[in-house]
Amino acid sequence: MSSNEQRSIVVVAHNLRSVHNVGSLLRTGEVFAVDTVYVTGFTPHPAYPGDPRDAKLQEQQTRRLAKVAAGAERMVPFETHEDVHALLDSLRDGGYTVVGLENDPGAAAIDEYSPGRKVALVLGDEVVGINHDLRDACDLLLQIPVYGRKETLNVSVAAGIALYALRTA
Repeated sequence: MSSNEQRSIVVVAHNLRSVHNVGSLLRTGEVFAVDTVYVTGFTPHPAYPGDPRDAKLQEQQTRRLAKVAAGAERMVPFETHEDVHALLDSLRDGGYTVVGLENDPGAAAIDEYSPGRKVALVLGDEVVGINHDLRDACDLLLQIPVYGRKETLNVSVAAGIALYALRTA
């Protein structure tokens, strides 16, 4: 890539539970110029025109998320998708390499990965991570090396590290 080109990065947030993690993800995504955040499964998200959710739920999730996102919820494009596998197929058809961020024996260290021009970063549930079916749908898995005794990071913290690595590689 020439110095004038910027890598296209999108994020697929599948089954995240916490509105605070989604707010943080949107804020971090804005900092690292993420093109779009796709929310799938039961991931909470801001209200949008035509939103089919209950109005009270829309208001509650948007308000709680906005406290952490600090305005980024109005800056970072997001889309909801019913079928995460169809979304990944569509992104792949659009030239994206689909990479899952997961602690997995088959995952490569993110600092050793050389991303292409288009990368779709898949994030999973805060408790169980990316389910095995979705891991299999990724082109490859990446993990953040850990040096302490804890084996995992909060999903929004891990996303920030991964987005930095993908943006600066």
